[in-house]
Amino acid sequence: MIYKGEFITLTKVESANLPVNPDENAPDVICLSHLRWDFVYQRPQHLMSRFAKNGRVFYFEEPIFIDGETHLKISARDGNLSVCVPHINHGETQETAEIQQAMLDEIISGNEIEKYIAWFYTPMALDFASHLKPDAIVFDCMDELSAFKFAPPALIENERKLLKKADLVFTGGQSLYEAKKDKHEKVFAFPSSIDVAHFSKARTIKSEPDDQAKIQKPKLGFCGVIDERMDTILLAEMADLRPDWQFVMIGPVVKIAPEDLPRRSNIHYLGGKNYDELPAYLSGWNVALMPFAINESTRFISPTKTPEYLAAGLPVISTPIRDVVRPYGEKNLVQIAKTAEEFVAEAEKILARGNSNEWLGRVDEFLANSSWDKTFAEINALINEARSEKEQMTTAAASQNFN
Repeated sequence: MIYKGEFITLTKVESANLPVNPDENAPDVICLSHLRWDFVYQRPQHLMSRFAKNGRVFYFEEPIFIDGETHLKISARDGNLSVCVPHINHGETQETAEIQQAMLDEIISGNEIEKYIAWFYTPMALDFASHLKPDAIVFDCMDELSAFKFAPPALIENERKLLKKADLVFTGGQSLYEAKKDKHEKVFAFPSSIDVAHFSKARTIKSEPDDQAKIQKPKLGFCGVIDERMDTILLAEMADLRPDWQFVMIGPVVKIAPEDLPRRSNIHYLGGKNYDELPAYLSGWNVALMPFAINESTRFISPTKTPEYLAAGLPVISTPIRDVVRPYGEKNLVQIAKTAEEFVAEAEKILARGNSNEWLGRVDEFLANSSWDKTFAEINALINEARSEKEQMTTAAASQNFN
């Protein structure tokens, strides 16, 4: 690949080496994401892995800056999914957008991509992908990224441009939908869904992983990214109020300095775990916690872990996050608490009574209406409709010009 007259090494997965698409009419997907595929298994992985069952998916991540030669690394995953990671020399940071555009164009031409969907998780990808001419442009707005710590200054303006270009906008929750619904004519809410079969394994698993098995009960746990959305003061206060309870924290720590994490003998940071391992960890908890801070970064979140905890059969206590209060709190599936004292009081009630069959029955009834397969099917139907409308408009315009 040539960039400004210089050769850039491109490690490329050739089309011939990829599995044959089960559906030759399925479009490819170019997914432009700020989230690493191998970081935490969440919404992008659930949706893109399902697209990859019928067509090819090229998951294009943000660059990694290195001391060596600029190159693009592409690695194959299950099905037809390829993870594409730009590796860019530190000295070329002023030309990052141009390099990523060249790499993206090489992926398209080298893999003979013709019919495809451009799927944006980050508006910042417009810096190098605004020239794409896909069958449909999707903005899957799973978070209000501008409210996150270290958000790029240009993010708000780029989102405005992306909303103008997009054919469809999906939101990761109801609150986010309400914030975006007047900014585009086709905005649809698709709250975090659930793989019930996967997480319900926690109800029957009898042995915990070694690093958790040695921790005494009762265990109150959290799994997910530990970042600025976590109310670390609340966590510390709970641990101080009940030093005989054990607080298990599972997940990578991001954007929080290690010295800023509360350190207590009854708070256990076990690090990030593989998606397949999570049910075994959840199986050993007595209560699941969602001690989110109430701030701008959590104003529009719709935590995936809410239905995951419930599918595992765990009682849940959460701070009053809007998309948890509605519907989980209102349906008395999740207990809502604001202070450490309220969290402890709710947990004491749960520990005293245990799980009730009546509560579990209501949980299962609620979750029966949710699945990533169902969410994907509904999303895919909207995309096919948008592609068809766009094709009809193009055909009509061409006919009019011809006449």
